[in-house]
Amino acid sequence: MKKTISVILLCMATLSIQSQEKAKKYSEKVQTLDSTIETLYAVISGEKGVKRDWELFKFLFKPDAKLIPSGKNKEGAYKTRYMSPDDYIKSSGKWLVENGFFEKEIHREVDIFGHIAQVFSTYESFKSESDDKPFMRGINSMQLFNDGKRWWVLNIYWTQETTENAIPEEYLPKQ
Repeated sequence: MKKTISVILLCMATLSIQSQEKAKKYSEKVQTLDSTIETLYAVISGEKGVKRDWELFKFLFKPDAKLIPSGKNKEGAYKTRYMSPDDYIKSSGKWLVENGFFEKEIHREVDIFGHIAQVFSTYESFKSESDDKPFMRGINSMQLFNDGKRWWVLNIYWTQETTENAIPEEYLPKQ
């Protein structure tokens, strides 16, 4: 019994040390709203064949955070899908590496009240950083939380631009 308790305590201590090391390693990436959003875009972006830092990706999110893509299905009905950061990695991680993917923010609208932030972040997506023309655009609606020590992503809810759902001028860069 004492051996079992010792093993459990050792495992708990190891996990705590690992969590502290991650926090130390990545803390500067979540100190400001800007750095948190910039890190989010950077961590999913990369050339074909380049692995993503999924540890950093998961570090950005508060436990129970959701990634929520939305759009029309094949039948024309609007749908949403709810994913954890791990679900997103499982469903999109391989594709991002096999195809190359860069998501670049082109405009941002921010509302902050106390420790909460709502961000509308317009993006363009490219297969390579050298591409001139995006293959997709859309808007990420992000909700973030500041616990006094850092910013956490709570949710990212997004939709792509379509011919029938163009991005409004107020969410595009000013000319």
